[in-house]
Amino acid sequence: MTSYRLPQGGLIDRGQPLSFTFDGKAMQGVQGDSLASALLANGRRLVGRSFKYHRPRGILTSGAAEPNALMTIGSSGRTEPNTRATMQELYAGLEARSQNRWPSLAFDIGALNSLASPFLGAGFYYKTFMWPAPFWEKVYEPFIRKAAGLGRATHEADPDSYDKCWAHCDLLVVGSGPAGLAAALTAGRAGARVIVADEHAMAGGSLLSETAIIGGTPASAFAEACATELRSLPNVTLLTRTTVFGWYDGNVFGAVERVQKHIATPSPSRPVERLWRIVAKGAILATGAEERPLVFGGNDIPGVMMAGAMRTYLNRYAVAPGRTTAIFTANDSGYQLAADLEARGVRVSAIVDPRAAGGATYAGKARVLRDAVVTDAHGGRSLAAIDIRSGSRTDRLKVDALAMSGGFSPIIHLACHRGGRPVWSDEKAGFLPPANLGGLTPAGAARGIDGLAACLDDGARRGANLVATFGFTATPVAFGTVEGDVPVSAPAKTLWSIPGGKGKAFVDYQNDVHRKDLDLAVKEGYGHVELAKRYTTGGMATDQGKLSNVNAIGLLAEARGLSPGAVGTTTFRPFYTPVSFGALAGAHHGEHFQPVRRSPLHGWAARHGAVFVETGLWYRSAWFPRTGEKDWRESVAREVVNVRRNAGLCDVSMLGKIEICGPGAAEFLNRVYCNAFLKLPIGKARYGLMLREDGMIYDDGTTSRLEENRFLMTTTTAYAAGVMNHLEFCAQALWPDLDVRLASVTDQWAQMAIAGPKSRKILQAIIDEDIGDAAFPYLAAHEVSLFGGALHGRLFRISFSGELAYELAIPAAYGDSVAEALMAAGRTEGLMPYGVEALSVLRIEKGHVTHNEINGTVVPADLGFGKMVSLAKPDFIGKAMLQREGLAAPDRPRLVGVVPLDPADNFRTGAHILAKNAAATLENDQGYVTSSAHSPHVGSTIGLALVKRGDERHGEEVVVWNGLNGEFTSARLCPPVFFDPSNEKLHA
Repeated sequence: MTSYRLPQGGLIDRGQPLSFTFDGKAMQGVQGDSLASALLANGRRLVGRSFKYHRPRGILTSGAAEPNALMTIGSSGRTEPNTRATMQELYAGLEARSQNRWPSLAFDIGALNSLASPFLGAGFYYKTFMWPAPFWEKVYEPFIRKAAGLGRATHEADPDSYDKCWAHCDLLVVGSGPAGLAAALTAGRAGARVIVADEHAMAGGSLLSETAIIGGTPASAFAEACATELRSLPNVTLLTRTTVFGWYDGNVFGAVERVQKHIATPSPSRPVERLWRIVAKGAILATGAEERPLVFGGNDIPGVMMAGAMRTYLNRYAVAPGRTTAIFTANDSGYQLAADLEARGVRVSAIVDPRAAGGATYAGKARVLRDAVVTDAHGGRSLAAIDIRSGSRTDRLKVDALAMSGGFSPIIHLACHRGGRPVWSDEKAGFLPPANLGGLTPAGAARGIDGLAACLDDGARRGANLVATFGFTATPVAFGTVEGDVPVSAPAKTLWSIPGGKGKAFVDYQNDVHRKDLDLAVKEGYGHVELAKRYTTGGMATDQGKLSNVNAIGLLAEARGLSPGAVGTTTFRPFYTPVSFGALAGAHHGEHFQPVRRSPLHGWAARHGAVFVETGLWYRSAWFPRTGEKDWRESVAREVVNVRRNAGLCDVSMLGKIEICGPGAAEFLNRVYCNAFLKLPIGKARYGLMLREDGMIYDDGTTSRLEENRFLMTTTTAYAAGVMNHLEFCAQALWPDLDVRLASVTDQWAQMAIAGPKSRKILQAIIDEDIGDAAFPYLAAHEVSLFGGALHGRLFRISFSGELAYELAIPAAYGDSVAEALMAAGRTEGLMPYGVEALSVLRIEKGHVTHNEINGTVVPADLGFGKMVSLAKPDFIGKAMLQREGLAAPDRPRLVGVVPLDPADNFRTGAHILAKNAAATLENDQGYVTSSAHSPHVGSTIGLALVKRGDERHGEEVVVWNGLNGEFTSARLCPPVFFDPSNEKLHA
């Protein structure tokens, strides 16, 4: 016997049939079904296999806590593993596949693991896989990796889009059950800005499964009427299919909305998921309570289901769990289910209640067995019978469905996301939310309130009280008399374990943690709740222990002779349910992974034919090809030669630019840099080295003193943001006594380098002031006027190429036109644009370093900058650690030049340096090539390298070894400056 669709009833549209497949088999559902309800309606109970033992598993719940019915949904790029069938809405053409089985769900070879279960108990992986040692890498680790994980992700690109957005409100209501709807209506009618978020497709929560009458209206119709009114209010936003997954500082809540996850072919104009960041003045936690399983032998057999879930499938989806049903309940909710089943014509053979007396009044046909328990369930892929023990007698009862209810645990995860600890209540037999939550107010079943009427009243009152603190006048909404309300207020008997069972009694269904695993954890000294979690893996699966954790705590308490409150809970953390990487990334993937930054001169470069390259966030002009040039190297060589012979213009706008102002600015820079800056004259620039606390070079650049208390720092492009953060930390945390202000001005200025022997003549054509060598010497930095005073900018006489060079900075909006004016002025002088590739060749020829050399492991002396360090200064960042003995060791890698013995040979960046005739081994490694390029002036490949004692080995023959390409190049170490070592051109 099995589950089936009832001929009438439910909140489904039988006039809209929907075809879908499960493991390739065609099935039929209807509009309004979940995948779980449709599978049950088709008589499909076996839907998955457990992780460790590969035991047959069926649908256990009807919501987000489902541990068993995990499916892979969709195909190609829309494949989504580990989707809970209980949360997936059915749509036409849905493809669902079971997981964690081979070769098929019905016949899973992994089920043989059950035969080895005596050896696979809690913590077995800590005690095995140790011998023989070579087996770890060759056998054990590959096997474990292959067995690990649930589902299989696709390798195809996701064709859909995702979105992120912010929302602000007075009141956020999490959950749209009785308490949530009451709070939202009360606040909404008062005029407060309200957002209601519910994870299901329809608002209403438990009302959708209820048979009670509220104010003369059936519960489900009442929920629909409330939702309709909320949608009609302009100040209320109702977000269904939206899970609030985290509560963060500042009363910010994270939520994910499944916008098109219920649609076969999503519209390309809308996201499939939307990540919300909701800032709320206050929030109502109306998440309800989760029904707890009972821990008895065979409680995982398909056909065993939570009582509340069975009621949902019966009343909302019109699906009967079986032909003959038994109910095992430790509270009054089981009697409500029995009445509903019998009203729908489903036979209830027995109600098994471990309480000796008390509880709800029941007038149905089923036998009520008091002071009795179910010790075992029997069956393979489907339930066949249960064992009931009453006193000393055990009877077997044939049933094909069993509902169980061990009590209710308030869903308080969000309330604990900011460090609060839940409080155990003996009266409620569950953990309640922490007190004094500030911006979050629990309501209804989430704070242990029993009964439909009580939850409606509590939600309305708490909603009114909360919005009153925001200045709104609110009256709690009255909903009238509730008929058929059966509170489960009778104290539930906390039945943690049921002795006498012969089968495995599971606590954590997904990770196959059973009662004996927890007993073993206590015996072996892992009884602390956090240790037990890790030792047994209980609560570590995709459901994060929503069903299992409280039972596990109860069993640990029982084994240790403590109360559950003394044992405590594990730490609650976001996310409440899994969130896809797509939702977290939003639109930030592919071309939109990061924002694209284009310099103010991007259009100018594009018009001159630039080929662009991504450097961090920036698009930089790499080279400017001309007709007839065969490849990029030919273009770069032309640009390099032209800079040395005539002049070139290069866009350097993307260098970081930070203004540092205030009376303490000079002292601030003196502490940030290892060289002296305190007495830098106004109108001068200086090259500076910035160290980390460990003495290693962090970044370099020039800083100019524009006024007495105003400086402009330039940083490398890649480290602009990092340096800014570093300076802010220094100003705010290290030296708050210094009066200094920082501002990033990178985007405010267009900056261009004009380099070459004719650069001064070209610049002078547009600059009003005299920029001759006497008036504007090397390292000068001044504001200048252009075009007869029509524009003002800043001119710096600094050079990265080793040529007579300047950098001109002008307001960003004028960058393009000024660059074109310079090109026009320099046309007769041979001025050409050059890109970052040519710039790299020019700087290697001059031995100038970049972050290829500043690799996080070098100190100033390693790069030949030892004399720049001012140890006479009282302090600077990195001073103490820079003086460590090891950083002055004679065999440290030092900057050196490298040239091939045969100019026709070449080598690549990253290649290693070996002594002549030395074998290519790690022990013989002398260093590596940090930068390399073909120099048209040297006539061969040249490189910079960090080599042990490199500055002492000029002239030594070595071998440059590229292990990846199998290349060996004979080379010679030399000084790192290949061109104009006396700097005559620089000071021309």
